[in-house]
Amino acid sequence: MTALVRVCSDDDFTAWVDITNTVVPNERTTVAKIRAAEEPGRLLLLAESRGVPVGCGIAAPSSLAGRAFIAVRVLPDHRRNGVGSVLAAALIDHARALGLTGVNSFVYADEPYSIAFVRWLGLAEVDYQLEQIRVISDEPAPQVPAGIELVALASRREELLEAVWPLAQQGYADMPLPGEAVFTLGEWLREEATCPQGSFIALEGGEPVGYAGLLVHADGPAVAEHGLTVVRRDRRGRGIARMLKQAQMHYAASSHIARLITWTQQGNEAMQALNRSLGYTDSCKVITYQGPLPAVGEKS
Repeated sequence: MTALVRVCSDDDFTAWVDITNTVVPNERTTVAKIRAAEEPGRLLLLAESRGVPVGCGIAAPSSLAGRAFIAVRVLPDHRRNGVGSVLAAALIDHARALGLTGVNSFVYADEPYSIAFVRWLGLAEVDYQLEQIRVISDEPAPQVPAGIELVALASRREELLEAVWPLAQQGYADMPLPGEAVFTLGEWLREEATCPQGSFIALEGGEPVGYAGLLVHADGPAVAEHGLTVVRRDRRGRGIARMLKQAQMHYAASSHIARLITWTQQGNEAMQALNRSLGYTDSCKVITYQGPLPAVGEKS
């Protein structure tokens, strides 16, 4: 029989993170990161069999308005025993109690059992995200276009993130997402440019016209992940995005970072092509599934 435990203690958080990192090793996380991302309405659950954690799940308001982000993860040796169904029922019930009406979930394209599970829940494929990876070697300094000043966030992280927030909102608005996205300044300040020395702003006449963030990665200091990359609409096509990416690659080389990781959405093939031209290679694909909240009684 599966018992559900709400994550509260240090041991609970450690077990939740261990299961998550086992099931989705490409998106490793840490206890510190999960604790820091606490938000109103978030529910973390552990599924236990005979007192041993065998699965975990999360339900929280999605950045896509009106939907819940729901993820169910079960250790391979315990799948097809109803653990995922019990977790899903509890997470869906929680999302409904929050007044949410839809689901936003992500599944790796090479996981047929997970795809079958979300389809069983009545969700449909609407989008994908592509992971691309760049192995770092000796990387030259970027060529900065005339009239552009390149500035690292470094010790001025929060000040410069606030300055670039209007540009970031423009970038989020232009993302080809399957629904209206809602991002807050608080989330931006908490989650972006967690590696500030490798995050850069492009200024023209003192005004931000481009930004590229770099994030610390759970795999340790030899790996970093790209955050948002955005160029002001009236300055696109002038090589600013390429310069920002090259600045990050140069920083990575000088900081003993061996690998950079980036994710882009369906519909952003221009950025995917830019990444490939800079030596990034396609790695894996994550499919976005959406649908109305299933009736818990029908799916549990």
